Amino acid sequence: MSDSPIIPPEGGIAIVDKEAGWTSHDVVSRGRKLLNTKKVGHSGTLDPDATGVLVLGVGRATRLLHFLTGLPKSYVGEIQLGTTTSTLDAAGEVTATFDMEGTTLDQVKEAAAQFLGDIEQVPPMVSALKVDGKRLHELAREGIEVERKARPVTISRLDVEPLDDPLAFQVTVDCTSGTYIRTLAADIGEALGGGAHLRALRRTAVGEFGLDLARPLEEVEVLPAVEGVRWMGLTTVDAELEVAIGHGKVLPVERLGVSGDGPWPMVNAEGRLLAIYKAHRDNTAKPALVLAG
Repeated sequence: MSDSPIIPPEGGIAIVDKEAGWTSHDVVSRGRKLLNTKKVGHSGTLDPDATGVLVLGVGRATRLLHFLTGLPKSYVGEIQLGTTTSTLDAAGEVTATFDMEGTTLDQVKEAAAQFLGDIEQVPPMVSALKVDGKRLHELAREGIEVERKARPVTISRLDVEPLDDPLAFQVTVDCTSGTYIRTLAADIGEALGGGAHLRALRRTAVGEFGLDLARPLEEVEVLPAVEGVRWMGLTTVDAELEVAIGHGKVLPVERLGVSGDGPWPMVNAEGRLLAIYKAHRDNTAKPALVLAG
């Protein structure tokens, strides 16, 4: 790319279709060079071997990532029955093998159904989760395993389809943020009375940001910051309020014309994102962040 994409003054977001072999940090580092700015961050780690949607915040809009990290996720993955690995995916060493020949699609669907809805998952050692200030995958590389507390997650969709390999099955998953698909694969294998690992994974969506918006990193486009929060609902303000918001003033909820619990993205008449306000005391609202000015 000869010319860097234009970044609006308030910053923007970029939807990357991450390729395999890149860490999320690699994407951010390369993004900083391609976009000619140090202010680039991502909204949620995607494993190096996984591909698919990775949302970047660019410029001032890196501050929006706080609101994007908790968005639900969608994935398509492949579960390989008969072997478990040290990393719960294809990158690890085989730790055990099981004779699971003859396992049927119906049996896998029945096992998978146990994990629909509200469940608890134990995060894998090879994850970016921090324990005592250190990421689990860093501890795992040192040969250290620590106790991890199970965490509540919700899987709202879990479809199972056959693949050409009789011991491999495709899963389509919609889930809350923080769900580990590699853990799900291992748990399904165990529920079948054997073992399994995740052999491939593609993230198809982060909230409303799907593969239709995603671009290879070298072709990435910077979308206006407002596109990152449109899903929250937008409030358009007049010129007088635009000035007050630009100064980060605490304002009456009634003056802003908002209701509910917030937070509330504020845009001007041209549709530019000015700030995100949150509920304050005495029926007022204050800025969680200001991008205007």
